[in-house]
Amino acid sequence: MLLKNETGQTASKQWEPKIIAFFCNWCTYTAADLAGVSRIKHAPNIRVIRVMCSGRVDPQFILDSFAKGADGVLIGGCHPGDCHYQEGNYKCLRRFQMLKRVVDSLGIEKDRLRLEWISASEGDKVRIVVNDMVAKIKVLGPLGLPLKFKNWADEMHVIVSEVAGKEEVYA
Repeated sequence: MLLKNETGQTASKQWEPKIIAFFCNWCTYTAADLAGVSRIKHAPNIRVIRVMCSGRVDPQFILDSFAKGADGVLIGGCHPGDCHYQEGNYKCLRRFQMLKRVVDSLGIEKDRLRLEWISASEGDKVRIVVNDMVAKIKVLGPLGLPLKFKNWADEMHVIVSEVAGKEEVYA
């Protein structure tokens, strides 16, 4: 069975979202490890990238993730005041606030980008956050930015040829 999301894209029922997760080594990554060791099951839709600190997550990493086909991006870091690098998570929070505006201006829904503070002892919170994010993105459907880039490029070729045709008329 085929479904259409709000952008008119077709998605099959078997479609599963791809979520890139940038997890702080000291807290969120450790919590995800605890969840695994404790056999706490969560949706398998995330691909975890371990970073030493959430403050090291460059905004370009998030934009590249979306551009290369991710349907969502999750950033996980230490709780404010508990950062192993003193203020790395505050740096992440400032970047995140800016990134929300950039992502919104690109027409990407706000639920596709998420920041969560998860300490090393909160394995169950990893399950809750991942399952919640997967459920929200399933409702939104595929983001499909790589396909949109191709469509935008095709539109530009048409516009360029139309403009070139008009210039020949006036020459």
